Amino acid sequence: MLARTADNLFWLSRYVERAESLARILDVALRLATLPSAYAGTSNEWESAIDIAVCRDLFFESYDVANQANVTHFIIAGANNPYSIRACIETARHNARAVRTAMTTEMWEILNDAWNEMKRLKFESFTSKDLTKFLAFVKEVSLRFDGAAYRTMLRTDHFWFQRLGMLVERADNTARLLDVKYHVVLPKTEPVGGGLDYFQWSALLRAVSALNSYHLIYRGGIKPWLVADFLILKPQQPRSLISSYEALNTVLDHLAEQYGRQGASQRLVRQTFAGLQNLDIDTLFQTGLHEFLSRFISDNNQLGLAISEQYLQ
Repeated sequence: MLARTADNLFWLSRYVERAESLARILDVALRLATLPSAYAGTSNEWESAIDIAVCRDLFFESYDVANQANVTHFIIAGANNPYSIRACIETARHNARAVRTAMTTEMWEILNDAWNEMKRLKFESFTSKDLTKFLAFVKEVSLRFDGAAYRTMLRTDHFWFQRLGMLVERADNTARLLDVKYHVVLPKTEPVGGGLDYFQWSALLRAVSALNSYHLIYRGGIKPWLVADFLILKPQQPRSLISSYEALNTVLDHLAEQYGRQGASQRLVRQTFAGLQNLDIDTLFQTGLHEFLSRFISDNNQLGLAISEQYLQ
C-alpha cells in the first residue's frame, strides 16, 4: 500500500472519532449546565469543554467569555477552529475522497451524507433542542461509519490502518476527558465523592454511553475512583484505555505480520499495554491520577508519531 493511502485512512478515522468525541464533550457540558444550581457547582463547565477539546488559546482569540452560545458555536463550527466538528467531518470526507477505492461504498456514503447535512444546517440559530439533536446526529454518524468499516471492509492493511486511527484518537480523548474532569469540572471547594461529584460523574458516564455498563460492573453507587478504574483499567469497557491499547496491540501485530517486520510502534504499544495490565487503581491514585494521565497522553502522542514514521511517510 502507498504510504499516502495509509495516511489518509489513518487520519480519516481519527477525524471521525474526534468529531464524535467533541460531540460527547459538549453533551457533558450541556448535561452539567442543565443541573439545578445546587448540583451544578461553581465551576464553568463550558470552559472545561474547551480545555478537554484543547482549543483554549484559539477560543479566547475569538471570544471574551466561555458560555454556552460561544463554546458550542466554536466547537461545532467556529471559523477560527480547525478542529471543530464541522471541520473534522469535512476533513474526513476529503481524506475519504482520496481513498475511495480503499474503502467501501457504505463508508463513503455515510460521510458524504453527513457532510451534505452539515452544509444545510444553520448553527447560529440553534436552540437547545437543536443542539441536543445535532450532537446525537454526530454520534450516530460515527457509530454508523465505524460499524460499516467493521462489517464491510476486507481484513487487509486498509482495514488495520483505519482501525489504528480510531483507536489512537479514542485513547487520547478518554484520557483528556478524565483528566479535565478531576482538575477543572469539580470545584476546589467540593469534596471528591460528595453530592456534586456524584451528579457530575453521572453526567460524564451518560455522555460516553457508559452509565448502565458501569452499574453492571460495580453494584454500588457512583464513586470517582471506580469511574476512573472503569475508564482506565477495565478491558470490558470498549472506551477504556486498556481496551484501546489491547486492540492497538492486536492491530499493530497484524501489520507487522503483513509487512514482515516490527518497529518502534509495536514496542511502544506493548510497553504501554503491559504497564496498564500491571496497574491497579489504588497504586494509580497513590502516584497521582493527573500525573498518570499526563504521561499516558504524552505516550499516546509518541505512539502516533511512531506509527507515522514507520508506516505513513
